[in-house]
Amino acid sequence: MEDTTRLTNEHSIKLFIQRDYTEGTTVKFQERFPPELQGKIDSSKFIDIIRHINSIYAEAESLSCKTFMENCCACLTGYLLLLCMPTHYEKCVKRAARYISEENDRTLNPKGIFMIDPMEKGLRCIEVCISSSR
Repeated sequence: MEDTTRLTNEHSIKLFIQRDYTEGTTVKFQERFPPELQGKIDSSKFIDIIRHINSIYAEAESLSCKTFMENCCACLTGYLLLLCMPTHYEKCVKRAARYISEENDRTLNPKGIFMIDPMEKGLRCIEVCISSSR
């Protein structure tokens, strides 16, 4: 995504939703409502967005027959299969990025809020930018 479309500038506030390590090292972000967003967005809507992102990453890391076969076939082909098709994890990461983009367009941007895909930060945190001009 181009930096020109972001609301990050000298008139914006950045806050970070940190990873939640209470259940181990799985990709999960804290489901808390930052006080900086008070009055800008409904707390339940914001927490629902974070929960949905968490559920997408939980699905990405889940084990199933499909992921087992995907890994077996990749191993048997010397991992050349991974050059031809995206993995289940890659599909889920793209779905999370698409969901964040849709929520930015539909819910957050009209309220002066911009959420950045956590993959851009190495899945360490979700960056949220709040425009102070609105």
